[in-house]
This record gives sequence, C-alpha cells and structure tokens, in this order.
Amino acid sequence: MKDIVIIGAGGVGREVSLIIEQINSLKPTWNILGFIDDNPNNLGKIIDGQKVIGDSKYLMTLSKETYVVIAIANYKVKKSFVEKLGGRFKFATIIHPRVLVHDFMTVGEGTIIYEGVILTTDIRIGSQVIISPKCGIGHDSIIKDYVSLLWNVNVSGADVIGEGVLVGSGATIIQNLKVGQGATIGAGAVVVTNIPENCTAVGVPAKVLERKDLFEKDIVCNYG
Repeated sequence: MKDIVIIGAGGVGREVSLIIEQINSLKPTWNILGFIDDNPNNLGKIIDGQKVIGDSKYLMTLSKETYVVIAIANYKVKKSFVEKLGGRFKFATIIHPRVLVHDFMTVGEGTIIYEGVILTTDIRIGSQVIISPKCGIGHDSIIKDYVSLLWNVNVSGADVIGEGVLVGSGATIIQNLKVGQGATIGAGAVVVTNIPENCTAVGVPAKVLERKDLFEKDIVCNYG
C-alpha cells in the first residue's frame, strides 16, 4: 500500500478520506497517514477516523515517496500548494471505484472524482480537478486544471471549462460553450452563452452579474 496524506481536514478532506476507504475496501491501495491542516486548533484531533498529524511545515518532513491529495476547493489556495509542493511529492488521483473510466478519456494528476459521476467519451479532465457526486460530463468536453464541479452539475458536450472555474450545484452548461478561467457559475444556473473570465454568472438563463459604476455597467469579477 502507498502512503498518502490529505491536505485539508474540512468537508472535502473528510469526503476524500471516505472515497479512499471505499477504494481500499475493494483493493487495498492507500495507507492514510492522516490530515495536514494549518488550523492549529485541529492539530492532533481525530476527524472521521483520521488524525490531523501536522501543518504544511510538518508535511515537508515526510518522505518524498508519500503521495499527497489536496482536498481544497479554493482555486488560488490549491494552486499555491501545488506550486509549493510540485517536484517534491507525488499527487494522487482519487477516483471512486464505481466511476467508469475508459481509454477514450484522460484524467490529470491530483484530480478527485466522487461516486455517481457519469463520464462519456473523448473527455479531457485536467489536474487538481474536483468532480462532485452525480455530475455528468458529455462527449468531447475539456475540463481544465483546478476546476471544481459541485453536486449534480451537467456539462452537456464539447464544452471547454477554463482553469479554476467553480460551477455551483445543479448548474447546467449546454453544448459547445466556453467558460472562461476563474469564472463562477451560480447554483442552478443554465449557461446558454459563453462566459468571460473571472466573472460570476447566475440565473436561468445565466447572466453575468453587473454593477453600476460611474454610470457605466462593468462586469463584477470574482477574485476570491
């Protein structure tokens, strides 16, 4: 079995721990050393059966043979961890054992795919992506690095979802569209047009939020 630590002891981290246990129930694969979390109040705690063994400084004392999975949805925080750790540790790709992955698709390192996800054909999924339960991704779609798809998201087909995009629960993106890097799609939105970078779109059909600033309407950007 391969040693692994989970960065982040929050909701995503606990869910990743559960997925790993479900993988191990079918085929012993991962030895979870514990959580890495920078909240000092969590140090030493047992959370869902796993111990918080240290913070990010402690992480650097572990063997380079240890695998790491970053269970953090925030695009910029996750990317900073990858840039800090890249080259020192191996990033584990965690896919629920009941998700069907086949030869006509690619999945990048560090990606987390939950139970109930349906993937069709000729799909490219980047690195450090989170795909939550019951999402569906249609043919010829490209999901770039650091994307987070929350529960029940539908990516219809031949869509390009840019780096760091966050798509809220229950949203639908119809076919042949592009969602720009860093954009946020609100829960339940139906995207029927291309969405620009670093913006928030909500509603049915989804519209980019606007504000009145010096008597002009500017795109409200999502820098968080």
